[in-house]
Amino acid sequence: MFETGIRQFRMALAMVSGRRIRPEVIEKLIADAAATLAEFGAPGDDVRQLLEGPFADPEAREHFQTQGIRRTLRRLHEHSPFYRRRLAEAGISALELKSFEPAALHRIPVTTKDELVRHARDFVCDDVQPHLSTRTTGTTGTPVEIWLSVYESRLWPALAALAGLLRHEISPADLLQVNLSSRATAAVQHDIEVCRLVGARTRVLGLVPVAQSLEALLDGATILGTYPSYLAQLVTEARARRLTPADFTLRRIDVAGELLSTAVADAARETFGAEVTDTFAMTEVLPLSGRSCERGHLHPDLNVGLVEVLRLDEDAPADPGELGRLVVTPYFPYRDCMPLLRYDTGDLIRRLPEDTARCSLAGIPGVSAIQGKAALLVRTADGPVTTRDVLEVLEALPTHPWPARFHTWAEDGRLHVGVPPELLADLGATDLAKAFAARGLDATVEPATATPRAVRADLTETTFPGAVPAPPRPLEHHV
Repeated sequence: MFETGIRQFRMALAMVSGRRIRPEVIEKLIADAAATLAEFGAPGDDVRQLLEGPFADPEAREHFQTQGIRRTLRRLHEHSPFYRRRLAEAGISALELKSFEPAALHRIPVTTKDELVRHARDFVCDDVQPHLSTRTTGTTGTPVEIWLSVYESRLWPALAALAGLLRHEISPADLLQVNLSSRATAAVQHDIEVCRLVGARTRVLGLVPVAQSLEALLDGATILGTYPSYLAQLVTEARARRLTPADFTLRRIDVAGELLSTAVADAARETFGAEVTDTFAMTEVLPLSGRSCERGHLHPDLNVGLVEVLRLDEDAPADPGELGRLVVTPYFPYRDCMPLLRYDTGDLIRRLPEDTARCSLAGIPGVSAIQGKAALLVRTADGPVTTRDVLEVLEALPTHPWPARFHTWAEDGRLHVGVPPELLADLGATDLAKAFAARGLDATVEPATATPRAVRADLTETTFPGAVPAPPRPLEHHV
């Protein structure tokens, strides 16, 4: 126990001081946590506080964020060719960085995806050897390539494994089935390493035909990691085969990378009998991620980065309840090889109003669920309409058009929604317009004349057909 206390102290010291965290220290903490859980069934309060961070206290939160921004800016000034130029253009010197305040971040322009694509090499720090390349899927535009160092490829899974173990999100008895695109190298490698560190089993299938994945789920999987659109297809297939929760051993479904509608989430819980967790994860801003609470708020992990909500058309903080852009800065030492400063994710969210009801994660400041991409926002005479606004209507229809395929545009200040002809044949344009009206949207629904929004379930990877081999049995764990 004395050694465990020393390791916790060293990790906390590294987090506060901004020095690189030794992955092996966290890996040993994972072993300590597993032993504690096996013997006592719950971690100590000191470990939980280490995970959640000092965010319940506004003053402690402000101090933590200020130090995180300062050390990140100093590193970028010294080692990032792109940001060295950007800081110089903003008139910010190395001397000023020592006392820089987050309130002055508006002096530094946000970083866009286009800049990241065009100047990718200049984002790699000159004191780090790139090790692992990962790409975005390209469903919302040109794929982005992100490089990780060996340090990052060890640190990120170690942090996730420790948190997952202590929050009872994963255990040595679990079998995680991974249905993610093979392009998502970092995410897949991350899942494999988390399971290795915890002692759980991993089955990596990719986005294979949905019937094959369903067969694998029936064969002992306890956790599923996938995209919302692929989950929708799994639910549809399971219902077509009249399967019930009694046929599965799933206890948890984690989805990310797309919008999860209320209808699909509820259907997945009913069909699989598992908890469904909607998370925020994005290749460009790893390892920062976010968890959703029971009220649908998104709570980013502010231990590892700064989250800003900016107005749609200006670099200024959005007001509470106002629709804005999600801008993220992962801190050093969590981001090392290809760090990003004030990265405009392209995602739309809302700041929560001050009188928002508290939730189980109220100690961690939250925002709304992701509302969609800024590039797909439709501006009508009645106000902006997001992808989520339309998705929630279509996926709640009694015909279950999952995943919903559509495109939207404004004409004469009014919302227009193009849907597949078969959906119109089932319900009719008038009934569909009424469904939108019930959600407060004045919409004209008509047959699609353009390519509908891309979904990640369309990235299906064909394989030779065959039975899914049985997974090995878990070993007995003795401490």
